[in-house]
Amino acid sequence: MNNLKDKIQQLSKDIFDEVIQNRRHIHQYPELSYKEVETGKYISQQLKNMGIQHEHGVAENGVVALIHGKNPDKKVIALRADIDALPILEANDVPYKSKHEGIMHACGHDVHTSSLLGTAKILNALKDEFEGTIKLIFQPAEERMPGGASIMIKEGVLKNPAPVAILGQHVHPPLEAGKIGIKGGMYMASADELYVTVTGKGGHGALPHDGIDPIVITAQIITAMQHVISRRSDPTKPTVLTFGKINSTGGSTNIIPNEVKLMGTFRAMDEEWRAKAHGIMKKLAEGIAESMGGSCDFHIVKGYPFLMNNEALSAKVKMQAIEYLGKENVVDLPIRMTAEDFSYYSQVIPGAFYRLGTGNKAKGITSPVHTTTFDIDEKALAVSTGLMAWLAIQELSEK
Repeated sequence: MNNLKDKIQQLSKDIFDEVIQNRRHIHQYPELSYKEVETGKYISQQLKNMGIQHEHGVAENGVVALIHGKNPDKKVIALRADIDALPILEANDVPYKSKHEGIMHACGHDVHTSSLLGTAKILNALKDEFEGTIKLIFQPAEERMPGGASIMIKEGVLKNPAPVAILGQHVHPPLEAGKIGIKGGMYMASADELYVTVTGKGGHGALPHDGIDPIVITAQIITAMQHVISRRSDPTKPTVLTFGKINSTGGSTNIIPNEVKLMGTFRAMDEEWRAKAHGIMKKLAEGIAESMGGSCDFHIVKGYPFLMNNEALSAKVKMQAIEYLGKENVVDLPIRMTAEDFSYYSQVIPGAFYRLGTGNKAKGITSPVHTTTFDIDEKALAVSTGLMAWLAIQELSEK
């Protein structure tokens, strides 16, 4: 197997400049969720240039490709990359800065996509050296509900042929380029959006007794909501409740508004508790508003489920990553309360979602994802392509 590892590592070096070129092109021309028209075309063209069988237009802009090894029906493994960008104005002064003002690959999906294209090239070159089939999933709309993964699954991406497992990777600025991290079991949280409207009766700020102050009601609701976290949730199962936006309609220094709107997020690591908490929050908010003479519309948009990394698969990924990169370059990760729609796949088949180190403190590359200055040390692209090819072939060889 060392001979195969050497081949993969050499191929990674051979295509390194091409992967960088792809990454920079995609970074320059980002597209928002459900609008990845040109990105899908670009991916399709690159696969066509490689002579790889694929279908373009899955879930509108997604691309699904197949690489057949020897005995292609023996086993099928899926590899996934997301392709959409975020509504963020890029502040980086780099040659490959976004040309689409107000849109940026601030979550590294350009890295994921270019990496999977590189992995495709490696696997295609080695298709006579493994048995089975590798399905490549270039998925749109990870950043917006209901999530492109859920749509692709509904359209049959996990069928015909049906993969027995799926692997995905995601950039991780806190890790130095050259390293990866993984955690088996519960890894990322579910994510729900909260939209709350509190209605009272507006009036003069000097005469609050003549109205019903929705701001005071809202303050009570926000404070009481933390009771859900501190007193109702199991402390062994992390939960997060955050209100990130509050806005009144028509209020001022001396004007009590008629209504207040709140927006927030609720995240959990347990589906039973998640469902129970929805009912508790709604009942609590509505009860407080009613008791104070107002009313409350508490709307919950249910988002992505929790992400469960299959324990056995994750253990194998860690072991194989150590063999490929060295023990010093593979780290154990803690639970994260962020969310990812890769979770939809992990709810259907065994999945392993690992983190690709992209940071470089010496070069000042430390900005978190979803920020205007996010960027990567492109040295990470030498790891991302070859490692995923190595992991896929290793998994195919497992009985």
